[in-house]
Amino acid sequence: MARWAALAPLLLAGCAAMHEPSCAPGRQAMTSDFLYFGTARPGGAVTPAEWSEFLAGAVTPRFPDGLTTWEAAGQWKPPGGALVREATHVLNVVHADDESSEAAIQAIVGDYKARFRQESVLRVSTKGCASF
Repeated sequence: MARWAALAPLLLAGCAAMHEPSCAPGRQAMTSDFLYFGTARPGGAVTPAEWSEFLAGAVTPRFPDGLTTWEAAGQWKPPGGALVREATHVLNVVHADDESSEAAIQAIVGDYKARFRQESVLRVSTKGCASF
């Protein structure tokens, strides 16, 4: 136990370093968020028209500088349930690591969950360096 206690500050320092990248000249620290939106919902699925409307109304205004989306085939297993396979929309947004971007991502997730009666939206965030 004492060994782990002695290593804790080093491990935490390593984690902090991973979260704050040192970028080369001409590059800036950014966050890349991948959001996975399942389309199965009670009584059917999110239609392509509904997805387009959501993207245009809830996502693009929050990240007007750019984003990328693509279609995927996803699967997940809810606690105590059977494997669920469904069409999925993946959204990737590269943005500044700031409060307004965080609030925008959370609003997008919340809007999708409420609008399409979803239990969750998977979010994977990575910090890195970007140049445009």
